[in-house]
Amino acid sequence: MALTQLPGTMIATSTTLTTPTITTPTINTVTSATGQPLVLQTNNGTTAVTINTSQQVSFVNNVSMPNTFGFKNRIINGAMAIDQRNSGSSYTPTSSSPYTVDRWAGYSNQAGKFTTQQVADAPAGFTYSTKITSSSAYSVQSNDYFSFSQQIEGYNVQDIAWGTVNSQYSTLSFWVKSSLTGSFGGSIQDSAEQVCFAFTYTIASANTWQYQTVTILPYTGGSGTWGRTNGSGCFVWFGLGAGSGRTQSVTNQWTSAQNLQPTGTTQVVATNGATIQFTGVQLEVGTQATSFDYRDYGRELMMAQRYYWQDANVNYRLGLLDGGNADYPSLYITYPVPMRTASPSCTFLTVSAFYYNYSGQRYFTPSGGTPGFSGTPTTLYAIPRLGGISNYPGSTYAQCTGQWNVQIAISTEL
Repeated sequence: MALTQLPGTMIATSTTLTTPTITTPTINTVTSATGQPLVLQTNNGTTAVTINTSQQVSFVNNVSMPNTFGFKNRIINGAMAIDQRNSGSSYTPTSSSPYTVDRWAGYSNQAGKFTTQQVADAPAGFTYSTKITSSSAYSVQSNDYFSFSQQIEGYNVQDIAWGTVNSQYSTLSFWVKSSLTGSFGGSIQDSAEQVCFAFTYTIASANTWQYQTVTILPYTGGSGTWGRTNGSGCFVWFGLGAGSGRTQSVTNQWTSAQNLQPTGTTQVVATNGATIQFTGVQLEVGTQATSFDYRDYGRELMMAQRYYWQDANVNYRLGLLDGGNADYPSLYITYPVPMRTASPSCTFLTVSAFYYNYSGQRYFTPSGGTPGFSGTPTTLYAIPRLGGISNYPGSTYAQCTGQWNVQIAISTEL
């Protein structure tokens, strides 16, 4: 039957409506009107950010910018600028004295296989690097290990929270240059060396500075020892060579092992005269490597001196001829910064004349003796002494004060 349209009426028909597709716009550039600031607002019309015509940015509320402010880089002396012990001279690390430039150490189980030196050779933005040179073509044995590393205090990595359910991502970045090419390796380890995160990096061109980044996964397992106060928090290792007993095939994940570098990575100590250099080393929270955290030299020096400091030169210090036969000459010192612990070690780098006054000026140069302390040191001061010197003046001069011309070093290294 046909439908007849009556005047003033409408005929309804069935129509299928299609929902339109709305594409989210991509904005490459936002430009304000000439002479006007650019104002960014939230969806309720509240101003959040203003950029004025001089490109100055103002934020209405707090700014969340992780890894930007404060102690971003957990590595101390990552730019290799502080070298109190050696002042740029070449040094061969030993098991009893592994430290090279400040806070960095050359660890190995075989003596004399490489040397280290602070050198004025670095990529743009840096002045110094640490150069490691292989001393022979050494055939690495199964339990051998050779490394350039830094042990980080627990306070400085406690927020990464390794070993807890709150563990965070972190990123290691660094500049490296080597006479060799290929795959190189290293690892992050807990302070007891029971858990490790082995990583690789590639050097494609010899004798060319290259930038490397490594993203470190959170570790939520319960193994390992992760110090969170003034003891050891972790190790950062750069492998220079390791035997089968200290390498592993698993990379970029945490394993319960004491390994130094991945299997098959370059053995620097196996090539006589081979070199590898590091600078700009940074460990930070997050999954992205950001720009290097430059700190002023004075601040970086103070951070390093928490673990080690020494007199720059031989100095006259207030001294005392202690002991029953004046055979324990001592001196009083205050530290330039609070030390890491109240249990330091002391080294007399230079021992010269001790001047004292007893019925006229007298002096002698102490000989022999064992470095130690009178009383109990604190984190702020100590009284170092040489115990049982061989050429003591005698009991008549005990407790005489004077001036002692010495150069001393104090260490609370991890």
